Amino acid sequence: MEEEIFYNSAYNGTKQFSQQDVKMANATGFGAAADDFMERGIDLNERLVMNKPATFFFRMNSDAMEGASIHAGDVLIVDRSIKATSGKIVVAAVNGEMFVRRYELGFNRASLCAENKKFRDIVMDEFTQLMVWGVVTCTIHIMDAALVAFNKDKEEHQNPADGSNLGGGLVGSRNPINGLNLQKGGSRKNLSF
Repeated sequence: MEEEIFYNSAYNGTKQFSQQDVKMANATGFGAAADDFMERGIDLNERLVMNKPATFFFRMNSDAMEGASIHAGDVLIVDRSIKATSGKIVVAAVNGEMFVRRYELGFNRASLCAENKKFRDIVMDEFTQLMVWGVVTCTIHIMDAALVAFNKDKEEHQNPADGSNLGGGLVGSRNPINGLNLQKGGSRKNLSF
């Protein structure tokens, strides 16, 4: 008997079933007409992550990119496999300090531009060390106050003030002024940004 072959993306998500595995029998022995159009739940990893091994999640702790609709507390999805080109929002290290800025490449110079007038642009010169760490592909902005409180309680539970429980693979300490919380593959790491 010949099997049908289905081609999917390389990342199949967390659900291990296909549309054909959904049972369609009811009491009369026939499936309902709507069952033919049944879909499984939405997996945000399938929709928002193009290259899982090269994707990291950050929490933004600055308002430097408000003009690009990236606010303090938003989650940034950063892909290290995407090439940084002029106009993309990137996570970059400048002389060892990390920034989230819009990457602008001119004729003979590069700059990192803030999307807030309170912050100055960073223009690269011959003595500046620049390393573009990754490209921001998506932001997640939480709107509901109850969800914000839920996430804050969850984070405080995982990060006690004394540092005794570094749950979830937490490494380092949080920088309250300009820290970005980095998460990859279920483990969290704090980096100074």
